[in-house]
Amino acid sequence: MEPISNIPSRHGKKRIVIIGGGFAGIILARKLNERKFQVVLVDRFNFHQFQPLFYQVATAGLAPSAISFPLRKVFHKKKDLHYRMCEATRIVPEKNILETTIGEVSYDYLVIASGCTTNFYGNEQLRENTYPLKSTAEALSMRNHILLSLENAISAPNERERRKYMNFVIVGGGATGVELSGALSEMRRYAFPKDYPELDFGKMKIYLVEAASGLLTAFPPDLSASVEKHLKKMDVELLLNAAVTAYEGDKLTLSTGQTIETSTVIWVAGVTGNKIEGLKEDDWFKGRIKVDGFNKVDGYDNIFAIGDIALMMNEEYPKGHPQVAQVAIQQATHLVKNLKAASEGKPFQPFIYKNKGSMATVGRNAAVVELGFLHLKGFPAWFLWCFVHLVTIMGMENKLNIFIHWMWSYFTNDQALRILVKPLCRKDGGYDITSGSPCNNRDTR
Repeated sequence: MEPISNIPSRHGKKRIVIIGGGFAGIILARKLNERKFQVVLVDRFNFHQFQPLFYQVATAGLAPSAISFPLRKVFHKKKDLHYRMCEATRIVPEKNILETTIGEVSYDYLVIASGCTTNFYGNEQLRENTYPLKSTAEALSMRNHILLSLENAISAPNERERRKYMNFVIVGGGATGVELSGALSEMRRYAFPKDYPELDFGKMKIYLVEAASGLLTAFPPDLSASVEKHLKKMDVELLLNAAVTAYEGDKLTLSTGQTIETSTVIWVAGVTGNKIEGLKEDDWFKGRIKVDGFNKVDGYDNIFAIGDIALMMNEEYPKGHPQVAQVAIQQATHLVKNLKAASEGKPFQPFIYKNKGSMATVGRNAAVVELGFLHLKGFPAWFLWCFVHLVTIMGMENKLNIFIHWMWSYFTNDQALRILVKPLCRKDGGYDITSGSPCNNRDTR
């Protein structure tokens, strides 16, 4: 394999190759000292995606551009940082080489920050027929499908077909499932009746399916109970202790024996790491890469993993750290310090996670926040949720756009982005830019 073109010489610097432009990869690349290191960042997208707000793109609350930020723009002031849009395919540890879809690149240090993708637990039927939510493209595809379902409901030939288009099932009772359920419920109440006066939205059903006995199981019981109570008030039907056993594209079957006729199943029931070839098989555990207390991949001195894909097990976190943005940000920041220490001949320091709390929103003026012993609900939690997300998202223009959209929606109970954007596919094949799927995708034919 030929080397990647136009990456300049290291000029005596150590080269750090980073896989992934998510929270971990971005923080690491921005904070590394260019006088000591040359940085090469590879990612199959040319933009950073703000994952906590995917659900708002999917429910027409925000434009895709509002939660996306061009990677090249992030690094305008970095003179020895080189981004390449490609997919990492294989690591060759014995040669210190990373193979990609556009060539290979050598490294002194390799950092895997490739994040996670949807976990379908080996069920190809679910992979083919459900809608995941792990990228901006998937969020836009989901928005298209939700709107298309209602357009199809209007012209449905009979009540049974109409019911199928107006039944929405969300599988997964974590933060994303809860937030999606709440957003869809608010659209059912405020926006959809004005857009589709021919439809009776008293018949639109929103189901939230969870295999466990409660929602938001990582949260304290009082906050989880508060969320369940609020969703019930919003007429979201909670199906707990129920796992999906089959979905053929129009009928969902649960482990309880219940069946639901629906054309929409949104799958947010779990994640697994974006696997890359070349590491030892026993370096992986439950879809994540095992690392030591310094984020080193077991068995390698110069390969690290950080963020969602890293599995660091210790006494406090025997199952690994939670796969949230704060862990990724803190691990990236700590690795910068350790790499600097290594360049000065100093020893690495172990990573210690400082839990800053958890939060999830259910809808307008409704959220839950855990800050250690302090538990917030309702409007104060919702306000804090909004503030934290505005501060965290990249780019002042994005912050302003989101703030304006949120204020407009808050005072008008309306979202202005209920538009169905379907790409034109080339006759010779190609890919649907909305979902990244081949042009025979069921929503783009």
